Amino acid sequence: MNKKTYLPKQDAIERKWHLIDANGKVLGRLAVEVADLLRGKGKAFYINHIDCGDFVIVTNASKIVLTGKKLDQKTYFTFSGYPGGAKLTPYSVLMAESPQKALFSAVKGMLPKNKLADRQITRLKVFKDDKHNHSAQLAASVK
Repeated sequence: MNKKTYLPKQDAIERKWHLIDANGKVLGRLAVEVADLLRGKGKAFYINHIDCGDFVIVTNASKIVLTGKKLDQKTYFTFSGYPGGAKLTPYSVLMAESPQKALFSAVKGMLPKNKLADRQITRLKVFKDDKHNHSAQLAASVK
């Protein structure tokens, strides 16, 4: 029984493009779906230490829903690194100004904390409305 584990080479990994409409979807549930696609967890040859994920385009980020009282109570935290450099932004303000930041940070928090995640998060493209500039990639991915 000489069975060997299959490890795909980096150039042999085929990356697809996925278009997700976020209209009416819950933020956390959408972030899980996007994070799984970025990591490649749905693929038959998923290996956690190899970057085998796909590209993800999310449109209509302004129509993402937060359940319960999260819109009023949840805050977005940023820190500049300097004393007194902490900023707390309520999600009601964040969703009004830049909802793509809310989804981006939710997905980033669900990825592993290593160099691999830095490469995976670059394949996430989030747009506020239904217009995006990746129609050529989507057409090439379908063929």
